[in-house]
Amino acid sequence: MLEREIELGDVDPREFYGAAGANLNEMVRLSPRVKIIARGSVIKVLGDAGEVERFERRLGGLVDYFGKYHHISPEVVRQAFGSVGGAGMDSSAAGEVAIAAKPAASGDDVILFGAGGSVIRAKTANQRRLVEAAESHDLMFAIGPAGSGKTYTAIALAVKALKEKQVKRIILTRPAVEAGEKLGFLPGDMKEKLDPYLQPLYDALGDMVPGAQLAKYLEEGTVQIATLAFMRGRTLDGAFVILDEAQNTTLSQIKMFLTRMGPSAKFIVTGDLTQIDLPRATDSGLPRALELLQRVDGIAEIFFDEGDIVRHRLVKQIVKAFDNLQ
Repeated sequence: MLEREIELGDVDPREFYGAAGANLNEMVRLSPRVKIIARGSVIKVLGDAGEVERFERRLGGLVDYFGKYHHISPEVVRQAFGSVGGAGMDSSAAGEVAIAAKPAASGDDVILFGAGGSVIRAKTANQRRLVEAAESHDLMFAIGPAGSGKTYTAIALAVKALKEKQVKRIILTRPAVEAGEKLGFLPGDMKEKLDPYLQPLYDALGDMVPGAQLAKYLEEGTVQIATLAFMRGRTLDGAFVILDEAQNTTLSQIKMFLTRMGPSAKFIVTGDLTQIDLPRATDSGLPRALELLQRVDGIAEIFFDEGDIVRHRLVKQIVKAFDNLQ
């Protein structure tokens, strides 16, 4: 028997539950295998682990839908929970409201339901290996070419862990390597100068967390995005921490990062060994770290390849063409 408390966040529970609790009553009716207790903005769910997690996924889709459209109805609830005792609404017939039906998606490749109820899933074999590794490892390396989804999958795992209260915060970091531009000559304060380096991380988070909720997380420090220099001297505990673009770290920098790991933290290091932007006289610390740590128990190394590229179909051909130059 599993008991889980689910917080609705910024959602107004009176509007979410509906007039006279109509929406909540529909959720209860369509979830006969769990016990549901609603108290303000917290819903307590009791039942078998699989049923509780299934309910939480569907509820998460409804919350995201409400955040986008500012309303739900018993009909929307029926679409979201439609696979219980019957088929969900076909998206081709449902139009935009079918966003709420997405939580009925199933399959081991689903990581979480993102902003607007979108399904965030592991799309390739190596993405699935990273998801599986996260279940049993606290430190993972995800290495591969551009567009293979390594960073996106890592961030999805971090958001999932935060939603499930496995961690208290998410920390995303990457080295600010001056790739052709000098920071001192860029306009604005230090945050404005650094944000372009960090924008890909904001973009991925925006797919997975509704805008208002993400802004709140950033303001409260529940989600932190910073360059690698800001990690020095910190102990990162109770957090899901991702170092992106690790090929642009020196050996001392990656050692500094890895030794920040607290006893209840989870770390993922991502990198592409074919895109090192360090000055010519500086060696990347990532390949050396991989070599040093390959026999350490409890560390997973997942190597992505061209088959994992999920961007435009031409990206795979571009990567292959440039690889032929090596």
